[in-house]
Amino acid sequence: MKQIYGIDLAKEKFDVSFIGEDNKAIDRIVNNKYSSIIKFLSNLPSNACLCAENTGVYGELLVFLANILAVEICLSTGFEIKHSLGLQKGKSDKLDARRIREYGERFGDRLRPTKISSEAMTELKEMHNLRSQLVRQRKMLSCHIECKKQRPFNSIKANRIAKKQMEHLKNCIKEIEQEILQVIKLDPDIFDNYLLITSIKGIGPVTTSELIVKTENFKKIDTAKKAASFAGVCPFPNSTGKMVRKSKVSKMSDKALRSLLHLCGKSAVLSNMEFKLYFERKKSEGKPYYLIMNNVSNKLLRIVYSIIESRIPYDSNHICNDPRHAEKKVA
Repeated sequence: MKQIYGIDLAKEKFDVSFIGEDNKAIDRIVNNKYSSIIKFLSNLPSNACLCAENTGVYGELLVFLANILAVEICLSTGFEIKHSLGLQKGKSDKLDARRIREYGERFGDRLRPTKISSEAMTELKEMHNLRSQLVRQRKMLSCHIECKKQRPFNSIKANRIAKKQMEHLKNCIKEIEQEILQVIKLDPDIFDNYLLITSIKGIGPVTTSELIVKTENFKKIDTAKKAASFAGVCPFPNSTGKMVRKSKVSKMSDKALRSLLHLCGKSAVLSNMEFKLYFERKKSEGKPYYLIMNNVSNKLLRIVYSIIESRIPYDSNHICNDPRHAEKKVA
């Protein structure tokens, strides 16, 4: 039987809660640095299972060292932990560690071991996150420059600096995109999937790298159904009793990936005859525009996962056989 250790992560230290030999809760504080974590992990029993909240960079060193020392560690979202324990009063690091331990003890079947990413994937994630931050800065600066055009007077010096900074951001983004492509080319598995996805008309390098990063090269999110739910392009039922409402997508989705898929869907409708015919058929049926584009995004994801599974590049001239005309096998 596994012994659950609840861990509340923070920048400088993390609180640990576990059940001792006398069946009483024990609380400890461990410094979030290399030597302290090594000492903590080395003294754990063989049946120990660490359960922690996924807080991003604060837990990366712990996950890395736990994987190196073959200690099982499972990260869960704070939302899932909070809403699985019912009404809770009070909050502190010590209490949070105990609640995380209780979550691990009660819902052990939901825990999934967390593994560290490969070196190429780690670098790709970091470059991808940096590019996203620079793109946001470029957008903010661009809006600032456009809004200034409506003013009766403007500072010439401020305008010159803003345009210079805008050009610098564009060059940095271009440099990062080139570096991302180099990192992808160095890993054969990632590069093969990159070539397969970019063979689809409508999906470009930015969306492809986004899909590879968010799905851990299609290992963490391994089916099109899971990817559609993650990206928020698959509707969920919304009804109770006699009240039946229109299905809607979940708000707990990756909005960045959803926006990119929407842009890819618009491009596919313009450049890909298959999607163009699909769009026109749904439009003639009276379907709303955004519902059609949501379906197009979902269709793109299903094609992506199909070619990843078959390892065959996308062919726009491929004709799918009607399954109703297939020969039935006799048992």
